[in-house]
Amino acid sequence: MARVHQAVRLALDPTVAQRCDLARHAGSARYAYNWGLRRVMDALDARRAGDTTIRVPSAMTLHREWNAWKRSPDGIPWWTEVSKCAPQEAFRNLERGLQAFWASGRGERPGPRVRFPRFKKKGRARDAFRLTGALPLHGRAVTLPRIGTVRLHEDASRWTDRIAAGTVRISAATVSREADRWVVALAVEVERAIPVANGALDPVGVDLGILALATCSDGTVIPGPKALRRGLRKLRQLSRAHSRKRRGSRNRAKVARRLARHHARVAAVRRDHWHQLTTTLAKTHRRIVVEDLNVRGMLRNRPLARSLADAGFAEFRRQLAYKCAWYGSTLVVADRWFPSSKTCSRCGAIQDALSLTERIYRCQRCGLALDRDLNAAINLAGWPPPAVTASAAETRTACGADRKSRLCLAGGREAGTGISPELTGSIGGPQTRVAFVAV
Repeated sequence: MARVHQAVRLALDPTVAQRCDLARHAGSARYAYNWGLRRVMDALDARRAGDTTIRVPSAMTLHREWNAWKRSPDGIPWWTEVSKCAPQEAFRNLERGLQAFWASGRGERPGPRVRFPRFKKKGRARDAFRLTGALPLHGRAVTLPRIGTVRLHEDASRWTDRIAAGTVRISAATVSREADRWVVALAVEVERAIPVANGALDPVGVDLGILALATCSDGTVIPGPKALRRGLRKLRQLSRAHSRKRRGSRNRAKVARRLARHHARVAAVRRDHWHQLTTTLAKTHRRIVVEDLNVRGMLRNRPLARSLADAGFAEFRRQLAYKCAWYGSTLVVADRWFPSSKTCSRCGAIQDALSLTERIYRCQRCGLALDRDLNAAINLAGWPPPAVTASAAETRTACGADRKSRLCLAGGREAGTGISPELTGSIGGPQTRVAFVAV
């Protein structure tokens, strides 16, 4: 048994008074964040002016200053109405943002450059706050500090039973507003039996695409939900209606809520589809080989940018990373410059060029005619090829591996195919179920 950190996401069903309390806590967290950022900026300005005795305050220092200031005559009168955790966690978020900014500037943090933290504006910033301490979870309700017992839209009995048995422990809760619905994400520690191997024997290569979301080397084709594309007409209608309403009017706010709900539904359908697919792959295959695609570079292709963003390739790899660790399978990421689409899966010949419009791969040496994505998936299943040594293709068993989205290897789509070589419980209804089509 291993202790695994994961999140349990539940939709809240608060009363009108509880909605006001939730909004008040989100506002206090935003106010404290801006208050702390102003003091950090004042300290940095003093150091630039030559006063090296001034130190940039940490989250703990900011919290002590906040406690002293809020009780002073110049302080805030509403501090007794909110939990102390909301501003305290806001200071910790600020400290993490500053550390990420400085680490990125020193070159110690991979990825794009992190910007300096900015002030949060009401109506623009995401309404969210974090709570710690005792967070009792009941069958259809959760008790939050200073807010009380809030009903849930779903039954959480399966988690309450495991909490009573001692196999699950709640450490914190993050409450946020998505569209006009409040959601709580419980950070839990779960005792999970992680097998050394899941018993499956067949390895599988997975080639991601736009026409077919995922093509497996065993011939399985998984079409994508294309949630944004299907909801694009309604999205345009709501966007036009929103832009035509007078700023500050109630009608504009009403349409804004409808628009936000539509965006939230699109995201939920896409997320649900990826959860079903990644769970199925992790449970039914002992070795899964995927590509290391550079999404940031692929999104520079304007004709395909919307479809690529709608597919959500980064979410696929992120979910597959931790689920392979849970279910005892091995995740391998092929080298980024491995020409999976250009290589013949039968004889190994490599074509010099292969345009995106060529959906059938035709080998000039052995005469193989095969679907382009299926050919690439078969090549991925055989990774690493004989010419590549084990040191060049590091394979790491998912059990006990790094649980973050930065995975084992560098890997991915070949160069010169018309796209720049870069890549990134169920919530939806029956309409989002994954369809498996054999070819």
